[in-house]
Amino acid sequence: MKRYAGVWVDHEKAFVVILYDGKDKLKLIKSNIAGHVRLSGGSRTKSPYGPQNVASERKVEEKRRHHLQDYYQEIIKNISTADKFLIIGPGDAKIELKKEMEKSKELTRKIVKVEPADKMTENQIRAKVKDYFLR
Repeated sequence: MKRYAGVWVDHEKAFVVILYDGKDKLKLIKSNIAGHVRLSGGSRTKSPYGPQNVASERKVEEKRRHHLQDYYQEIIKNISTADKFLIIGPGDAKIELKKEMEKSKELTRKIVKVEPADKMTENQIRAKVKDYFLR
């Protein structure tokens, strides 16, 4: 029996639906990532249009990027046993997850579709994944 996985993902959370042997299992994975942070303060140079405290902003963004990468790896770990993947969601997270999966040739072959989807309830996500794979 084939095993299918559908993922609704954004930067805050992911709902993973695994279909196997006529049953479905839903799992919530939270990213625990803080949103984009604007740093207050900073230091000014003597020139009127000189750089301010850009180095610490870069550090914050780099830390966020690494945290997102760990989040995507956690999602991949939960769906890697499936034969086919459907990735849906709003925004850029679905594309970023796909890029992370494309680092592995085996996972790349299993991606069947990446498509946009607005906010959905858990039941809507289940229904969408079932409809896609079991029609």
